[in-house]
Amino acid sequence: MQKHFETELENLKINITKMASIVEEMVENSFTALVNSDLELCQKIKARDREIDAYDNLIKTQCENILALFQPMAIDLRFILTALMINNQLERCGDIAVNITQRVKPLIDYKSLVDESKILEMGSVAKSMFKDAIDSFINRDANLAEQIGNKDNIVDDYNKNIFRFLIEKMKNQPELIEPAAHLMILSRHIERLADHSTNIAEDVIFMVNAEIVSHKHKLGLK
Repeated sequence: MQKHFETELENLKINITKMASIVEEMVENSFTALVNSDLELCQKIKARDREIDAYDNLIKTQCENILALFQPMAIDLRFILTALMINNQLERCGDIAVNITQRVKPLIDYKSLVDESKILEMGSVAKSMFKDAIDSFINRDANLAEQIGNKDNIVDDYNKNIFRFLIEKMKNQPELIEPAAHLMILSRHIERLADHSTNIAEDVIFMVNAEIVSHKHKLGLK
């Protein structure tokens, strides 16, 4: 029974790692498509989203079966709960990658506006957060997870500055209202990617340290 349990846990880890790898590739490619105006790559990213949905269902089923059959405790229970939570975050990040591709075509003719807005720099920080979040989960590295939240403030600052920049552009150059609106939506997607990365990091800290850190700042806790 114990060997069967360990096998099921390992299979769960393998599947969520595969899912994370696909989502990380989708996120990276979505920004590549944006930079290169690559509409063909956009289609490939959208196609991969179906794989993410399949992994989402598979991982939920695996977690439910393990909980029902083995009634795990302590670190094993926290791992399964974390897998369920991270699975949800990964599925949403896959959706965000697809959402980013939807802004590629409308922005093809506005390269200078994209560059001037600093949205690619914002995306670079968010991508690094996501990569670190995945690495912290795979390696059960709570120290790395704890560092991710610091970068979220950087992304939030980018988001605010980009919003102000685009508002001024729309006021002064009405012909840029449409692409600026697409950039505002894109900025929001990137901000959400950073938020999901922070959530994954908090889940990792829970798994490794048995410590709930979600909402601590909002609740005024230390």
